[in-house]
Amino acid sequence: MPQPVLALGCTAVTAAGSVWYLPALADLRAGADRPPSRRTAALACLVGWGTLAAVAVALLVATAWWTPAVVAAVGGPAATALRVRAAVTRAAEQREAARQWADLPHVPLPATARLRPRAVAVTAAVAPVTVTGLFLLMAGRGLYPG
Repeated sequence: MPQPVLALGCTAVTAAGSVWYLPALADLRAGADRPPSRRTAALACLVGWGTLAAVAVALLVATAWWTPAVVAAVGGPAATALRVRAAVTRAAEQREAARQWADLPHVPLPATARLRPRAVAVTAAVAPVTVTGLFLLMAGRGLYPG
């Protein structure tokens, strides 16, 4: 298969991949608002899709087959290494969050704080009447277009 046809295929797949790399770009631009594992995963995504775009360019520019192969051989493992690093960082973040939650004092709710069946029944009976009354009041004042 000619290299320009393969380059066209790589370009089409890269364009279709925007559903992954545009949100990843937004995650990177958010900076410290995102956890480090998410930013590293976004960087891995961008490196992977950038590698495919670079392979498309290499297929168009180079005449030898080894040039796009070298580009893929460099970019693929780099994206994989970043993704593995993101997974390890995410696991560490989850362990830290679990430790922080475990450090919080846990006191069971007192019996008076629990919902009583009678209160639930009264609320279930009164709520529809209240909402209907509000709609009628709004319709009478011209606030509700129904």
